[in-house]
Amino acid sequence: MTAIDGAALLNEVEAFHRRFNVFPTEAAFVAVALWDAHAHLLDCFDSTPRIAFLSPEPGSGKTRALEIVETLVPQPMTAVNASAAALFRSVSAGNGKPTILFDEIDTVFGPKAGDNEELRGFLNAGHRRTGVTYRCIGDGGQQTVQAFPSYCAVAVAGLGSLPDTIMSRAVVIRMRRRARNERVEPFRARVHEAEGHKLRDRLATWAEQARASVVGAWPEMPDGVTDRPADVWEPLLAIADAAGGDWPDRARQACVALVTASKANDKGSLGVRLLTDLRDHVMVGIERLPTVAILDRLNALDDAPWADLHGKPLDNRRLSRMLAEYMTADNEPIASRNIKTAGSVLKGYYAADLSDAWARYCPPPPESPLPPLPGTENMA
Repeated sequence: MTAIDGAALLNEVEAFHRRFNVFPTEAAFVAVALWDAHAHLLDCFDSTPRIAFLSPEPGSGKTRALEIVETLVPQPMTAVNASAAALFRSVSAGNGKPTILFDEIDTVFGPKAGDNEELRGFLNAGHRRTGVTYRCIGDGGQQTVQAFPSYCAVAVAGLGSLPDTIMSRAVVIRMRRRARNERVEPFRARVHEAEGHKLRDRLATWAEQARASVVGAWPEMPDGVTDRPADVWEPLLAIADAAGGDWPDRARQACVALVTASKANDKGSLGVRLLTDLRDHVMVGIERLPTVAILDRLNALDDAPWADLHGKPLDNRRLSRMLAEYMTADNEPIASRNIKTAGSVLKGYYAADLSDAWARYCPPPPESPLPPLPGTENMA
C-alpha cells in the first residue's frame, strides 16, 4: 500500500472546510481539521476533546460546519433530539463507535431547556476512554446494574454557551455571521458529500498507517498549556506530530490562540466572578467595606451580572450565602463582621478574610490595578 502524506492530506481536509465554512480565525481551521482526523484514531487516546461551534445569533454557519464535519468522520450520527439512553446504547453497541454530531445543543442546555442531567452526564463521561454510564436493566426485582461505555467523539453546535463541565472539555469555535465580502461555495449534498467521503476514506487509511506513532505519544505542550486544556489538546497535537510538515507548528500556534481565547471568555463560576469583582473593582486598596457599599458598587458595575440575577439585584442574603462557600486563611467560612463607623456599627467584609480565596480561585489581577472608587478612599 502506498504511504499517504499526512501533512498533504490534512491540507486537503482544511481546504475542503475552507470551501464551505468561514471560521473566525486561522486557528479554528487548524483545530477542526485535526479534530476530523483524531476521530479516526479515537482508540489511541485516553481522552477525546469535544468541538463546539457556538454563536450568539442564528445564521452564523454552525450547522454548515457540522455538515462538513459529518462527511469527514467515521460513522457520523446526527443527534438533534436523541435521548441520553439512545446515545449511550449506540456508543456501546459494539459495531464501531459513532461520531456524534449534536446540532441545536442550546435546546438541551439552554435557559429554557429544563433538566438534562442524564445527557450532560453522558457527554462528560464520554470524554475519557474509561468513561461509562451505569443503568439498571431488567424488570421489577430482577434488575441488575450494567455499565455502558460512553467514550466517543462529539461535535456540537448551538447558540450561546454550554455548561462549564462541557466547555472545559471542548475546543470552542466562536462562529459569527459572514461579512459581505466573505464568500463560500454553496454546499450541495449530492455533489460534495462524495468528495468529503473520499477524504474520509483516505483519513481512515492514513490513520492506520500513523497508528504506531500516535499510540502512547506524549506531544510537547506549548508553554502555559496545562491541566484540562492540555488534556483537550493532547490528541490533536499528537495527530499534528504524526502528520509532520508544518502541522506541528501550526497546531501549537492554534492551541495557544484558542486556549487563550477560551480563558478570555471564561469568567468562571458565578462565585469566582464575585470574588474577582470584589478584588478588582470594589475593594481595591480598601481593608474593609460595609455590605451596603459593596452591594451598591457591585450592582453598578457595567457588564456584570449582579444587577440582574434572575430578575433581581444581588442582595445581602445572597452575597452572604455565596461568600460563605469560600474559606478564610483560618479555614472558616467567609462571613460579614462588624465595622465601626462614625457613630454606628455596620456589617461588612474585610479584605484579609477574602485574600486567601482571591489567591486560590481568581485569575491573576490586572497589571495596572484600577484606582479606588470615588468615596471609598477613606473607608479603611
